[in-house]
Amino acid sequence: MKQKAVFLDRDDTLIEDPGYISHPSQVKLLPGVSEALIELHKIGYLLVVTTNQSAIARGMVTEDGLAQIHHHLEMLLGNDGAHLDRIYYCPFHPNGVVPEYRKESDLRKPSPGMILKAAAEMEIDLERSWTVGNSYRDIEAGIRAGCKTILIRSAARPVVGTPSDPTPFQKAVNIKEAVNIIKMYDRQHHVAVESKDEPVRPTLSAEPSVQSSMTPSRPAAPVAVAPPAMKDTSEKRMTPTVSPKAPPVEVKAVEEPAAQTDPLAVKTTQAEVAHPAAEPGERLTPHAGNQTEALLEEILRQLRASRRESLFDEFSFWKFVSGILQVVVIFCLLMSLYFLLGQTPPKMDAVHLSVQYAMVVQLMVVAFFLMRDRK
Repeated sequence: MKQKAVFLDRDDTLIEDPGYISHPSQVKLLPGVSEALIELHKIGYLLVVTTNQSAIARGMVTEDGLAQIHHHLEMLLGNDGAHLDRIYYCPFHPNGVVPEYRKESDLRKPSPGMILKAAAEMEIDLERSWTVGNSYRDIEAGIRAGCKTILIRSAARPVVGTPSDPTPFQKAVNIKEAVNIIKMYDRQHHVAVESKDEPVRPTLSAEPSVQSSMTPSRPAAPVAVAPPAMKDTSEKRMTPTVSPKAPPVEVKAVEEPAAQTDPLAVKTTQAEVAHPAAEPGERLTPHAGNQTEALLEEILRQLRASRRESLFDEFSFWKFVSGILQVVVIFCLLMSLYFLLGQTPPKMDAVHLSVQYAMVVQLMVVAFFLMRDRK
C-alpha cells in the first residue's frame, strides 16, 4: 500500500530565513520543529522537504555547499531525535548567472514537479498527503499535485495574498499548529474508518457505512542510495554522518526528467481539495455517538481557530498609546494631591488645572480604546 507523506517547505517553515543561506552556521531551527516532525512520524507520515534553491543558479552557493547545509540541518534534527525521510531541491532559475542552472523548470514551485517526482520514487499516495509551507507557491504546488494544503502565516512574517492566489485547505501560525490540524483531520477520518470494521447490527433504519481505510504501515526510513539514472548529470547525493538517533536522509537535486509528467494527470480540483468531507464514503454517519463526538471536535476546532486569529492582535498601536496616556492621568492626579495637601495654603488653581488635565487625558484614553475596538 502506498504511504502518506507531508511535503514541507524549508525556509520559514523548518528553519529561519535570513535571506539566501550559504553557510551551515546560518541554519537555525524554528521553535517546535523537532517535536512536530516526531509527532508526524508517530502517526505514520513520511517527511519530505521540497525546496526551491535558486541560490545555486545565482552563484551564491554550490551544490556541495547546499549538501553541507542540509547535513547540518539533519544533525540539528538528529540531536532532538527527529529526522527527515528525503530532501528534494530545485537549483534552477530562469535568471540565474550559472549557465548550467539558468533555465525554467517544471520542478520549481509553484509547479508540482518535485512533489510528483517524490511520489513516484517513494510510492506516496498524494490524495492522503499534505503540503505545508509559508508561501502561496507551496500551496499551489500542493493543490496541483493533489494534496491537502496548510499555509503557515507567522506573526513575524505574515503572508500577503492576492485574489489570484489559491485557497489553502487550512491555515496555521506555525508548524506545531499545522501538526494539530493534521492530527485532528486524521482522528475525525479514523472514526469513520473504524465504523466499517464494526459488525452491522440489524435495526429498522441503520445502514452499513462504506469508508476507505487510511491506516497504512510505514516502512523503515530510506537509506541514501545512488540517484536514478537521468540524462542530466547535475544530480548529487549527500550522505552525512547523522546522529545515531536519526536514520540517514537522502538529499536529491531534482532535474528535468526525459519525459515531463503532466501535472493535470494527478491534479484534483480546488473544490475537491477544499471540501474533502464531501467524499461519498463519509456521507453516512453510523452511530449517534460518533456524530456527537465529531460535532464536539468541530466546535472545539472552531473555538481554537477563533482564538488563534486574535492571538496576535493583543498588541496594537492604540493600546500602547492608551497605556502611556493612562500613566499621564495618574501623574496629573498625583500632582493635584501634591498641590492640595503638600502646599500651605493649598494652590487650588493648580489642583483644578491638574484635575482638568487628568479628565481630558482620560477621555482620550477611552476614545483610543473605542477606536481600537471598532477596528
